Amino acid sequence: MLLPQSLRRLFVFAGLLAASAAAFAQGASGKPVNLMVPYPAGGPSDAIARIFNTPLGQALGQQVLVENLGGVAGALGAQKVLAAPADGQYVFQGSPNEVILSPLANAAVKLKPEDFRLVHPVADAVMVFVTRKDLGVNSVDELVALARKSAAKPLTYGSVGIGSLYHLILEQAQAGIQLAHVPYKGNAPLLQDIAGGQVDFAVLVYSASMGALAEQGRLKVIAQLGAQRSELLKNLPTVSEGQALKNFSYKIWTGFMVPRSTPEDVVQRLHAAIGKTLQDPAVRSALAAQTQLAAAPMSLADSAKFFEAETARYRAIARQINLQPQ
Repeated sequence: MLLPQSLRRLFVFAGLLAASAAAFAQGASGKPVNLMVPYPAGGPSDAIARIFNTPLGQALGQQVLVENLGGVAGALGAQKVLAAPADGQYVFQGSPNEVILSPLANAAVKLKPEDFRLVHPVADAVMVFVTRKDLGVNSVDELVALARKSAAKPLTYGSVGIGSLYHLILEQAQAGIQLAHVPYKGNAPLLQDIAGGQVDFAVLVYSASMGALAEQGRLKVIAQLGAQRSELLKNLPTVSEGQALKNFSYKIWTGFMVPRSTPEDVVQRLHAAIGKTLQDPAVRSALAAQTQLAAAPMSLADSAKFFEAETARYRAIARQINLQPQ
């Protein structure tokens, strides 16, 4: 007996719902996704993760939990992600610091960039020169001049670790200048020590907390490192606007990565969720409030090309300053 057309449509619709539910269940285990931040809570990397975890979880249909693990210039967190099953339950929030530069600087770090797959960049940050409030300089030119005068007692600068991009930048900048390097586990504790006067200066990612400390007069932000002034920091001059470090420009990106062996369907699902999250106006506004620009849309293939090009670029910088694993 033939079923009425309305009843047949109902069965078809029910079948489609069941198929969709099965496909979703297959793609999402129901377990929380751990978003690994390789630095202590309170820094700019942590702030990015806190912006993304809820909307990304909504796009995935899974809870996204932020995990913080600082140490070894971010490589400790990266190694934990690589040691976990490559099933999409661990996502690494990384930058050139942890996955490209750390193994070039630290002999104990056994990971390499090729162990990771960049699913999608998520943000570009502005890097700045920041000094303790009473250092007596108001520009990079004045900072360089003071450093040259202080050879007997070198100025101290902090970074998130030997081989981090911030360390490499200042190694490049100090031709003919003696500086004393003080490594930290993350931006937040370093920023606290600059505000406390324990460290003279640093190159760091600009953050809302840094801006607040500057407004309170507890430290000074004297220049940004981009080729042009960021639209988010229009009143802060670039380093290259001075005379001491002409053509000296850098920016740093952050992206979500997974181990190379993660199944393709898991990677595609995560890529789609990240792309959707990046279009969320609330996410973009929250990133801008942290002086971070939301990354432009990028396919998986373009993400791979970008990551390969960045790996080649930073390996070249490491060769230029003769960085040796220690």
